[in-house]
Amino acid sequence: MSDFGHTFSRRGGARLFSNSALPGAPAGAAPAALSRHRFKAGYFLSNTLLARSNGTSVASPATDRPTTVADTQSPATTTNDVPATSDTPLLPHRRRQAARRDELRQTKSPTNSMATSLPPDASSRLADTAARAPADSLRRTLSALLSLSKPRLTVLVVLSAMVPYALYPVPAFLASTSAGLAAADAIPSLSPLTLLFLTTGTTLCSAAANALNMLYEPDTDAKMTRTRTRPLVRRLLSTRSAVLFAAGCGAAGVAALYLGVNPTVAFLGAANIALYAGAYTPLKRVSAVNTWVGAVVGGIPPLMGWAAAAGESATGDGTWRELLFAGDGSSLGGWLFAGLLFAWQFPHFMPLSWGIREEYKAAGLRMLCWVNPARNARVALRYSLVFVPLCLGLCAAGVTEWSFAVTSLPVNLWLVREAVKFWRYEGHKGSARSLFWASVWHLPVIMVLALAQKKGMWARVWSSVTGAPEDEDDEFDDDDAEWVEVVGAGSGSGVGIVGPAAGNTTSTRR
Repeated sequence: MSDFGHTFSRRGGARLFSNSALPGAPAGAAPAALSRHRFKAGYFLSNTLLARSNGTSVASPATDRPTTVADTQSPATTTNDVPATSDTPLLPHRRRQAARRDELRQTKSPTNSMATSLPPDASSRLADTAARAPADSLRRTLSALLSLSKPRLTVLVVLSAMVPYALYPVPAFLASTSAGLAAADAIPSLSPLTLLFLTTGTTLCSAAANALNMLYEPDTDAKMTRTRTRPLVRRLLSTRSAVLFAAGCGAAGVAALYLGVNPTVAFLGAANIALYAGAYTPLKRVSAVNTWVGAVVGGIPPLMGWAAAAGESATGDGTWRELLFAGDGSSLGGWLFAGLLFAWQFPHFMPLSWGIREEYKAAGLRMLCWVNPARNARVALRYSLVFVPLCLGLCAAGVTEWSFAVTSLPVNLWLVREAVKFWRYEGHKGSARSLFWASVWHLPVIMVLALAQKKGMWARVWSSVTGAPEDEDDEFDDDDAEWVEVVGAGSGSGVGIVGPAAGNTTSTRR
């Protein structure tokens, strides 16, 4: 027995050979070879029938190897874990199962599916369009440049500036007298030219800030599912082209705001670029405070819209003090809108970041979702509670009717309920996804409700439809007073005076 080893033939039977027959084997290698080829526990179970039941065939002599216990464990282990090769062909149904497993493995997200549950953003779609276009085509260049601007985020920024502009309480618009109505007709509550410059400048400033953000972190973008398709990561654009695009958009945006709106709005636009690209983006690698800095960036566009409308109605020199810190308290509405957008960032971003917290951690970005998950949930709940007093403040400041406090309450309570669930389960049991989608719907609904209940809007609409003054009693009282004054001045004896003035004149003469 000392001169024999063991292996298996193609038919499954035992075949004996001498260790001395091994080519190039030294004379003293026989004992060592025997120690390596001792009989294993599964030796007598390894046969062709068992191999066929496992869905595999026996190895050919060219690839013979000693049989181990792991080779005879279970069919599931053999077919699921061992990849199919040309030497070990799988049966047809096993090949179909392996193909399905490979497909699932390729489409499976490395995180907990928050990234895959979101629809592809506009930047990713534009980057795909650019990648399919010819290398030097105009379509490829324009699609890649537009992808740098993050179109969906830019649209949200522009809308957050337009709503406060539309809701600014123009004094002449709220006037109830005929003189006030005439003044309101002469001074519209919305200037189309100012609105055009405001939206254009805000769009360009947002595009510049987003492009600078992508220029700063292509290495971390490449490590995350949400950002790995960005144009600079895929090298659809050169760095020089991206820098020129960002600089051009920033200069043109600030110039449009300065020349077409006012210097205060232009300063706010430039400050937004500096904060987003120069403070928020670098802080993402340093501290979780970056989220609060990003929330400040989100609160600036509403102030821009408010200051643009206030500049049209300014009675003084129109400086930043008058537009943003008016002594009569008329600037309060702008700060309330800024607070609303600032607070909204947290119930929106905290559940979104929690869903991809492992990607943030792997990329080296210090987000609260993985640094302190419990505090991440508490912050989302804390800021969701402030929407109720903010909506009440808009009513008290004369920006909206008091009915807005009632109609906005169910939407705010819905957000609070989802935030409570997110805090209680710390993002698990679907609470993160529920809060994220609640925040997505919450902001546009609040904005639409505020626009529909602007202070004095429906009273003015009613007076325009009926053709009657808003306050008929005041008008008649004014006419009576003027009649008495004219009659009293034009008649010394009171003869021929009729009506209320006659009685008053008679009593005076007596």
